[in-house]
Amino acid sequence: MVALTVKGFAIVLAASLAVVGLGSQLPATTSAAPIAPAIQASATIPSTISSATVVSRPTLAQLIGEKLVVRMDGVTPSADLLGRITRGEVGGVLLLGFNITTPAALAALTHKLRAAAAAGGRPPLLIAVDQEGGSVKRISWAPPTLSAAQMGRIGSALTAHAQGASTGTALHNLGINVDFAPVADVPASTASFMYRAGRTFSFSAARTAVLADAFASGLESRGVVPTMKHFPGIGYATLNTDAYVVTIRASRAALAPGLLPYRTAIGHHIPLIMLSNATYPAYDPYNAAGWSHAIGTTLLRRTLGFTGVTITDSLNGTARARGLYPSTLALRAARAGTDMILLTGSESTTRAAYTRLLDAARAGTISRTRLAASYDRILAMKSGL
Repeated sequence: MVALTVKGFAIVLAASLAVVGLGSQLPATTSAAPIAPAIQASATIPSTISSATVVSRPTLAQLIGEKLVVRMDGVTPSADLLGRITRGEVGGVLLLGFNITTPAALAALTHKLRAAAAAGGRPPLLIAVDQEGGSVKRISWAPPTLSAAQMGRIGSALTAHAQGASTGTALHNLGINVDFAPVADVPASTASFMYRAGRTFSFSAARTAVLADAFASGLESRGVVPTMKHFPGIGYATLNTDAYVVTIRASRAALAPGLLPYRTAIGHHIPLIMLSNATYPAYDPYNAAGWSHAIGTTLLRRTLGFTGVTITDSLNGTARARGLYPSTLALRAARAGTDMILLTGSESTTRAAYTRLLDAARAGTISRTRLAASYDRILAMKSGL
């Protein structure tokens, strides 16, 4: 893997000192003004994809396969999963707590996954974990040693960057190249389920922006792809969006402060943003963010200028809450132009989702233009791995 270069540590220090005086961990009565970003990260990433993986016109099977990030059953990869990776039917694998046993076993597992992609001449496989710190930390022995809430109370961008860097080092050494962190949600009150779980940095959008950006830059400095989540923010949600159908009825003006962490990170070329499972009538009254063109493209790309990769949150829990098959939501997300689709059901169900998406693409009900645009963005992100 190639580490991204991170510049401007003097800026980091200045921002770190400034942020200590920003909003406390109590809800602010007025919106904090944007402050100078903590870190300016510039990606100097040489392309490392071999000529075997570069094709002038990818097949529909390749376009669909690169979109999917799936979970793995058990503690070792099945022959079926390895075969799907080799054939290009999977673009990434998310490791959950039950997949992880010891450092040696985890390193061997990730080696097998990477080797399967290489054997098929595929682009590098994304291997992801949720390693936020605190209550969401799939690898118990690895950093971060502080939760987002603890980093928020310290209020230092240097500390957040160091936590991100140490996490990146540990993940890199284990063969993991994506962290589904940091959380960029700004809780609207103490009723926020994210706040109650200790997963948020601060009630201040400005402080959250600085610390989330610093943690993300720390991960990038060690060659690990960070993931800002959950766009456009679930700070108003009082119920877990993975288990309930959540509609956030705040106005655009009320939602605007929650966009500040994303504006900051986009300014520093954040490579990956996770879309939430909540619905926002202010932006789109019918579709949750993960399968909303209005949110994932109009707001995120056209208004905020994001050029990286989008990914859904896991679709399995929200599909269950809605009485739908996860593949139904996956199809909606693909049609909306969401780049990658996260499915955490069994291997058999994710295999079925791939078939359904491929059948839809062959029938012309998913735009090939959108599929190709997503494919290009995904390969651009993977080119530094």
